[in-house]
Amino acid sequence: MNTKRLIGFLLLMVALFPFNGAASARTDSSIETFWARFKTAVIKGDKESVAAMTQFPIGMPYGQAAVRTKAQLIKRYRQVFNSEANAAKCFADARPETDPARPKEFSIGCDNGSGEKVVIYAFSLTRTGWKFKSLDNINE
Repeated sequence: MNTKRLIGFLLLMVALFPFNGAASARTDSSIETFWARFKTAVIKGDKESVAAMTQFPIGMPYGQAAVRTKAQLIKRYRQVFNSEANAAKCFADARPETDPARPKEFSIGCDNGSGEKVVIYAFSLTRTGWKFKSLDNINE
């Protein structure tokens, strides 16, 4: 293959498959933007804003019923954000944790007083942007 054809082929590949670096940078930026808004809403106790950034139903730890609607979230807000761990305190310094194998998800681990991150808040990228989707306690 001559040099011109090789360069043409490489440019075609970059045009067809720009996902690796560009998508990662976009996703990281969108995670940071969403996370800043979400954690601020939780820290302020702004239930309406939290509900707007939530995908229902919210998966809950073993033995607890899912939170199916905005009204249920508002009623069970304390259970979701202050029962297993103090989310407002945790979120103030928490950083999103991502897994390259799951680019459309991130999580926040919080400590339940034990010093270990056992309470996991999970988020996913939906058609309408990032949303809070579940809470889990890995000790249960």
